[in-house]
Amino acid sequence: MAARPALKRFGRNQSGATAVEVGLLVAGLCIAIISAVSMLSGGISTSFTKTSTAMSTANSGS
Repeated sequence: MAARPALKRFGRNQSGATAVEVGLLVAGLCIAIISAVSMLSGGISTSFTKTSTAMSTANSGS
């Protein structure tokens, strides 16, 4: 019967809840950032390629 009070105390203990919540928020933000970067990477790559081509053309004098 000594286990019953210990289980009640364990059920009321919320000391790790904040850490878990913060961890879930950080994980969600990381997923959102990774998704945004992967969606934008194609457009950014195209922009850098166009800029590089334009600078090479301007530098060659053509």
